Amino acid sequence: MNTPNIVSPQEWTAAREKLLVKEKELTRAHDALAAERRRMPWQAVDKTYTFDGPNGKASLNDLFEGRHQLVVYRAFFEPGVHGWPEHACIGCSMVADQVSHLSHLHAKDTSLAFASRAPQADIKRLQARMGWEHIPWYSITDNFDLDHGVDQWHGHNAFIRDGDRIFRTYMINSRGDEAMGTVWSYLDMTALGRQEEWEDSPKGYPQTRPYKWWNWHDSYVPNAAPDPKWVAVSDAGEAAFRKRNG
Repeated sequence: MNTPNIVSPQEWTAAREKLLVKEKELTRAHDALAAERRRMPWQAVDKTYTFDGPNGKASLNDLFEGRHQLVVYRAFFEPGVHGWPEHACIGCSMVADQVSHLSHLHAKDTSLAFASRAPQADIKRLQARMGWEHIPWYSITDNFDLDHGVDQWHGHNAFIRDGDRIFRTYMINSRGDEAMGTVWSYLDMTALGRQEEWEDSPKGYPQTRPYKWWNWHDSYVPNAAPDPKWVAVSDAGEAAFRKRNG
């Protein structure tokens, strides 16, 4: 292996600071792209879709679980897919392994669901084998995947509800799926984004102070005020960071 140069701590720090300039540019570009997503036109979902779920038949509206936003990942687990019937697609399985604790998404009024063409009995067996019981996983029974561009390849579709109406707001697939799984990757693809004050969002979009809404995953209480002790801790941390970085 042709390794890079071996340098002193001072030289390493200088090299890192040089690269950090480009990393910050990339972060700002990512934020700008997410801001454009929040201004994407919405596609009305007027067709009725029916899924088989762990509790029986379910509509697309049911997949929201009462929340305002929904991200649906089309996972390939069905006859004809490599790994069947013991495993789902290797790539889709890696995506499932990366899914973060859903309580943080729920705190931002956003649900996540997986959908495949395998029957529920097989999905439940797969979830138990692979430790994915925390992911709501539904069986596709109609053309939902075809209508949303994920009948031949994996992908995430984002939806939002406005009253009784449902709209498709964005889609990420192919290499974009590789980065999915974190709270931030899901929120950044939704119409409302991270819902934090620093974001460039259309007027009237919900926004709260960054960091303050965070909580332990077993401690979220809907509509509760942020933990005052955590607010003080995060305020102090932000102040120290700003002072150190000028």
